[in-house]
Formats: sequence, C-alpha cells, structure tokens
Amino acid sequence: MTAPAIAGRQGAGLAFLLLKWRAQTLIVLGLQQRALSTFEDMRVRWPDDAYVLASHAALRAETGAVVAAIADLRVLVARHPDDAAGWFNLGFLLEQEAELAEAQSAFSRAVDLNPRLDRAWYGLGLALIRLGRHAEAIAAFKRNTELQPMSPYGWYQMARAHMDLQQPEEAARILRHLRGFEPKVAAQLERETGLGAAAAGTQAA
Repeated sequence: MTAPAIAGRQGAGLAFLLLKWRAQTLIVLGLQQRALSTFEDMRVRWPDDAYVLASHAALRAETGAVVAAIADLRVLVARHPDDAAGWFNLGFLLEQEAELAEAQSAFSRAVDLNPRLDRAWYGLGLALIRLGRHAEAIAAFKRNTELQPMSPYGWYQMARAHMDLQQPEEAARILRHLRGFEPKVAAQLERETGLGAAAAGTQAA
C-alpha cells in the first residue's frame, strides 16, 4: 500500500518538512517503528493532513496493524473524500480482511474519482468475484485490461470469472490471447481450467 503525496496542509512550513524528511529517512534505514512514531507525532500536529494520514496507515499495515490502518484510512477518506488513492488503499485492506461489501464500495468510489486507476478496477473485480457477482467482475477486469493490456492478472481473473459463469468459449479466447504474451500464466490457467482443447478449437476457428 502506498501513501499518496497529496497536498493537504496549510502553512506547515519547515517543521512539517523536517519531520517528513526524518520519517522517510527512517523508512529507508528500515526503522519502521521509529518512522511510525514520527508520523504519530505529525498526526497530533496536523490531524487532517492527507499525506500524514496515508503514510501513517501504510506503515501500520506494513507492521501488521491492519485494523488500525483501516481506521486511519477511514479518517482519510472522510476528511478527503476526493482522494482516489485513499479509497483504493482502504478497499485493498478491507478486501484483505474479507470486508467484501465495504471493499467493493471503496473500490467503486476510487474508480468513480479516477477512472484510469487500473489497480482499483482490478481490486473491484476481485471483491465482486468473492461476492459472487461474476458478470460485474468481468466488466471491471475488462476495464483493467484496457488500461493495462500487457499485465496478465486481469486477463487471468476475467477468464476464471467466465468459467464460473459457464462460459468456456469466452475463457478460451482469453487463454489464447494470454499465450501470445504471457505463456506461463496461460499454462497455469490451462492447468486449472482444462481449457487447452477449447482454446485450440477457438484458435483453429
């Protein structure tokens, strides 16, 4: 999870920049707990700052405090409702925690705010699959693959969703496409679905 660099402070001045530099240096040195303490100090001084909230949440998630990170991100999107990255990060952690309806809502908000946020379309598709809403998931993965056509993951998940909907011909077309640029993922998909013969038939057609 990444912390977006979003301007949200008013008159932060040198003190903010010095503390930010200190926290970033501690992260580079691998001293995450000390960096977390620095961001906690910054939260006291700048409680509404988007960068501080996102960075604090990212470090909490990295150190295993996922529930606390989710709480940070809820504050972030409440105070900065147009922060697409904040909504994505919230959806990402909620999906990890199996809070699927909330994750789907957060991802949907992210893509509403930034329709080109490809990873949010992918996250939305994953949440929808787990909710059993496969047709909607396929639409999300289609958008993801339009934005990231050379990433195999959206294609792979879209094919699996088609199989769940008993649409092997559509899945076979995706398998054939994957073979053209990501043969390892295509081979995995073929093993998991048994689509080899169907894909060969589609290609011959």
